[in-house]
Amino acid sequence: MATRTDAPTRREQILKEAARLFAERGFHGVGVDEIGAAVGISGPGLYRHFAGKDAMLAELLVGISGQLLTGAKRRVAEADGGAGAEAVLDSLIEGHIDFALDDRPLITLHDRELDRLRDSDRKMVRQLQRQYVELWVGVVREVYPGLGEPAARSAVHSVFGLLNSTPHLGRAGSLPGRGATAELLHRMARGAFAAVGV
Repeated sequence: MATRTDAPTRREQILKEAARLFAERGFHGVGVDEIGAAVGISGPGLYRHFAGKDAMLAELLVGISGQLLTGAKRRVAEADGGAGAEAVLDSLIEGHIDFALDDRPLITLHDRELDRLRDSDRKMVRQLQRQYVELWVGVVREVYPGLGEPAARSAVHSVFGLLNSTPHLGRAGSLPGRGATAELLHRMARGAFAAVGV
């Protein structure tokens, strides 16, 4: 997720460009030379940072899953100071919207390329995602106490589907503006939860 304010490291630059290129042309449609050119180094120079394209893909997909979970845990922990469950849910939604708007290539990459990961990396992604979902389920059930666990889990997955649709909304410049889009997505997510919580 885009939360840092300092300049990205070379490794981060490589990952960002790899994500963009993989999302645009597919994992097998991009060579290391192209990734290197996108960040101003030779293709072979990438091997000082990564063992290969497979390692880049794994770091991208495992990395974003870990970042989402860590960010969500931080948001919940920050709310332990007295914020109600409604505020925690709003905070979780805001965090996921930041990801959905700022890391759109990673959503496309996950949808298309997850099966290309080694089994161990794919299992790690799934494990991190399950923990992320369960954290949300707990918060949603606090907001809507009458909601059963299976229904809450289905609602969380449905809201993720809604928020993760951002790569299909058109090019970044064609959206109504980041703030307006984030506000719309937030209202839609809360509306979806409210509908299932009735």
